[in-house]
Parts: sequence; structure tokens; C-alpha cells
Amino acid sequence: MPWSPLNRSSGRLLDRLRPHRQAVVLLADAVLILLAWHLTYLFRMGVERWLHERPSYDWAVLLGVISVYSVVSWALGVPRATWRYVSFHDISRLGWVCLGAGLASAVVVLMAQLVEVPRAVLALHPLFTLTLLAIARMAVRMRSESSRARRAGRSPTGQHALVLGAGAAAKLLIAGIQHRGWTVVGLLDDDTRKHGATISGVAVWGGLDLLSRPDALADTLADVTHLILAMPSATLEQRKRALDLAAATGLPVVTVPTADELREGRSRIDRVRDIEPEDVLGRQAVKLDESAVSALISGQTVFVTGAGGSIGSELCRQIARFGPSRLVLFELSEFALYQVEQDLSEHFPHLPLVRLVGDVKDLGALRRAMAQHRPDLVFHAAAYKHVPLMEDENAWVALRNNTLGTYLTAQAAAEHGVQRFVLISTDKAVNPTNVMGATKRAAEMVVSHWATQVPATRFMAVRFGNVLGSSGSVIPKFKEQIAKGGPVTVTHPEITRFFMTIPEAAQLVLQAAALADSGQVFVMDMGQSVKIADLARELIRLSGHTEAEIPIVFSGLRPGEKLYEELLADADTTLPTPHPRLRLAQLRGELPADWIERMRALAEDEAACTPATLRARLHGLVPEYAPR
Repeated sequence: MPWSPLNRSSGRLLDRLRPHRQAVVLLADAVLILLAWHLTYLFRMGVERWLHERPSYDWAVLLGVISVYSVVSWALGVPRATWRYVSFHDISRLGWVCLGAGLASAVVVLMAQLVEVPRAVLALHPLFTLTLLAIARMAVRMRSESSRARRAGRSPTGQHALVLGAGAAAKLLIAGIQHRGWTVVGLLDDDTRKHGATISGVAVWGGLDLLSRPDALADTLADVTHLILAMPSATLEQRKRALDLAAATGLPVVTVPTADELREGRSRIDRVRDIEPEDVLGRQAVKLDESAVSALISGQTVFVTGAGGSIGSELCRQIARFGPSRLVLFELSEFALYQVEQDLSEHFPHLPLVRLVGDVKDLGALRRAMAQHRPDLVFHAAAYKHVPLMEDENAWVALRNNTLGTYLTAQAAAEHGVQRFVLISTDKAVNPTNVMGATKRAAEMVVSHWATQVPATRFMAVRFGNVLGSSGSVIPKFKEQIAKGGPVTVTHPEITRFFMTIPEAAQLVLQAAALADSGQVFVMDMGQSVKIADLARELIRLSGHTEAEIPIVFSGLRPGEKLYEELLADADTTLPTPHPRLRLAQLRGELPADWIERMRALAEDEAACTPATLRARLHGLVPEYAPR
């Protein structure tokens, strides 16, 4: 490979220039404009006259022409375009630059009465400039595509993709991924008007139903390594149909980001990703009452416990969108606090952040933090949530953190005049069969207690099911097992769960906080429950494998684990709210007079740390708790 040292040097040079790319483009264009000016003189006057008959002020005129072209080019965004992906749209924009700058330059020269500048040069120079600018860009693109083709041909692991969708997203995708070793061999789209057309040099073969006819694409699919779903604006039904057809081929399936991801700046159209469970489950995006949430948060000091957790960190990101005056991050894990602080600082650089390492079981720390920062809103997301881990050896720890921690955080909030206190609860608090669920139900009862004691503060809880991608959830575990070649472990063939995405959960928490009165428990619309075994099968299929290659093994229910989750207890009823995805739970019963004292005594009694003792006494606090 005699050219490899040169290639490496060129790569290092490009890396250094990349931060200054727009300035480099303007400089390169200036050189081409200068060259076009002299070529125009040569064309019009010949070599002899070009050498001897140009006016003495020609250099000043040329400098002015270059300046005009540069200003117009910058105004129309030409330097932002990447030469490797130049398109007809970019060339047409160059045409407008040359027309506008050429006319402006000619008018200035004529008004200045610079009669020695040939009128033919003023007229022809924009054409020569456009030609050189376009040729330079097309040459860079041709060289780039040729290089990609050589790399793909040499690489034994070259990725050959069939793209599902032939819209604007597909065009941008093709331009963006081919330089990273991908080769797009064809496009499929259900729009019959596009069949037979060519997009960025790639043909549209037909509709998506071709995937269900193995004979139609047999030869082609033999060379395809991946299917790419490029339908970010499609409806949920359309995406689900495309995914079902793609999965049936047995090829790995990846996708471009959804419209929501692109709109929120979480990804780029040319950054393909693996299929996530939310793509398979097909849930409608949450529509917030933005004005109500903004009125709640804008200009307020917001305090978030468990700020570094899956839900807590997403809550912080969603809160930051609405412009609080200050966001206080209260987190026990130093590393988790560092991570969420770095993320927020990058995406919301002007948001004042307070970063506190603290424990919700430490009333003194809570009081000091709230006395100093005077929060208007408190979102209590700190909790231990892993059911099996909290069932035996850590049962007492779960009670102290989940229940006593809620009590102490609510107490500090009440003492310091917080306007609203929002507890993040769980569906496992309904008819709990495990310690974790019972401690969260007890936390809801704590919130009800404080609502009656301190009317000046609105105390509320929001209850939802499993969150996709949260720490400790089954989805990351399934993906890791598939990547290792299996098997995928599911506890029971019939086990079901409710699921929602982390952003969806966080947004509904904010919406509930804007709606709630004191003492209320909100229940989120979790949609239909999902059979975990079916979800595992779908993830295996979309990864390009079969159950024969990656089997599913049923390991049996874990300690305290339910077969089916519930969002409401049998005796509960719900009422509608102004938001269609939220219901208001009407929880019956009042706390016994000595309930708080018994809860605190249990949380402070180290002798109760034996699982059997704690379960018995916890049942006395939460009568609906039925340990298994």
C-alpha cells in the first residue's frame, strides 16, 4: 500500500481543517473566482492582450468582485454544504450566487465608470465562475464515491443495504452513510409514482410487498447485509407493517431516527440505529399542554431527587426545556450526578445548575439544601426499584430508601414552603406482592398523609409501569444476550408488562404536576400490556436471527415477581383528566392515627432487617401487600 502514508497525512490535515471548513470553502471559491476572471480575459482578448492590455486597476476590481461573490455566497449558505455530497440543489444555489454577484459586480463597475474593464468580461465571468465552482465540487464528489466504492470492494465486511422508503430521508441517508462503508443497492417504496425512478443514483425497485415475495428479490437479497427503514414521518401502522415485512426476510434491520428524534436534535438522519422496542411497540407520541407545563416550570426553582437515575435524568432534561430559573440536582451517586450534569451543561449551557451529592434519608442534608435554594417544585424520583434485589437481603434498605426517604423529603419540602411535591410511583404499588412494590405503596400513603397535614403544599403521586431502556429493565438485558449469541432468558411464557418510553414517562409526570390537586394519584395510560416472550422473539427476528440460532429459555418467576402487572387496585376507581393519557385514581381509605409512627419505627429498627420480620410488619402498614 504505497499510498497509505500519503493518505494518512491527508487525513490528519483534513482533521485539522474540519473546524474551519466554511472558511476553507470560501478561500477555495475565491481562488476559483480569480481563475475564472483570468480565463474570461483569455477567452475574450487572447493571450497577448491579456498580458499587456488589462487596466492597471484590474487587481482592485478583481478583489472587489471576489468580495461580492463571497458575501452573496455566505448569505445563501453555500459554504455550509459538503462537497462530497453535492447535489443538483447545491449547484442551482451556486447559479443564483453567480447571477446575483455577477449583476452586482457589473452594476458597481459601470457606476464607477471603470471603462477599461471589458463589458464582455463582466457578462461572461459569472458563467465561467459557475462552471469552475460546479466542476470542482463534482470532482470532489466523484473522487469520494470512487474511494468509497474501492473500500467497499476491498472490505470483506462491506455493508450492503436495501432501503425501505424513497423520500427525502432516503436521499439524505444515501448521501450520509456511503462514506462510512455502506453501499445502498436499492430502494423500496409503496408510492407507485416512484417505481423505476432513481434517487441519488440508486433505483427504486418497487413496493415494500416485494419483501414478502422471496422469488422477486432472491438474487438481490443474497448480497444484502442489512435492511434500513428510512420512514421517519410514517405513521405507526406504516412503520409496524414495514418492520414486519423486513423481519420476515431474516436480515438484520436498522432504522433512521424518528421524526421526534430529529426534531428534538437527538440524532441525525444519516445516523442509523438498531431497532428499539418502542419501534416495535408502536406507541403514539405524547402531546403535552405546553402552556400549562411552561406556566408551572418557567422561572421557578426545581429540585429533583434521584436526578442521575433513568427517570430522574430524563425529568431534568424535560424540565430544562421549559426554562426554570434554577435546577437543583440531588443525587446519592457521584458518578450519576456527574453524568447528568455533563449532559445538561452540553444541551442547556445557560441553565443554572446546582449539583448536590445527598441522601434522601438524611433529613439534615435535605433541610440545608432546601433552605439554601428555596425550591418551588420538588420531583421525588429517588428510589430502589429492582424487585429481586430488594426482596430479601435488601428489604429493610428498600423500606428506608423508598418509604422513609419519601417521608423525609416531603417533610423538608413542607417545612420550606414548596408549592408542589411530586412522587414518582410505580404499577408495582398496586396489590403488591413484593417488598419493592409495598414500599412504594407505602410512599404513596406518605404523600396522602402530608397532603392532609400541609394544605399550602400540593402533594401528589404519578404511577406508571415499566420504562423502556431504564437501568435494570429487561430490554437492555435482551439486547446484550442477543449480541452474545443467546440464549435470551424470560422468566415465564405468559408474563406480561406495561411499557412506555423514558421521555414519554417524564413528559406525563410534568403534565400531571401541572394538573394535580393535593393528595391525588395519577395513573398513566400505558396502552396494552405486552407479553415479554413476544417482545423477545421480535427483537431476535429484527436482529437477523431465528429462535433456532438464539433460543428463548424460561427461567421461572423470580422472588416477589408478578405474572401480570396492574395499574389500579381492585377497590380503586379512576376519573378522567383534561389529558387523555392521564387518569385520576380515587384511592379509598385513610391512614390509621399511628401509621406514621409505626412506619418510622420499622424503618429505624435494625432488628427488622431480617426478611421475614420485615414482611410481616410491612403487611401491617400496607394491608393489600400479599408476599409470595
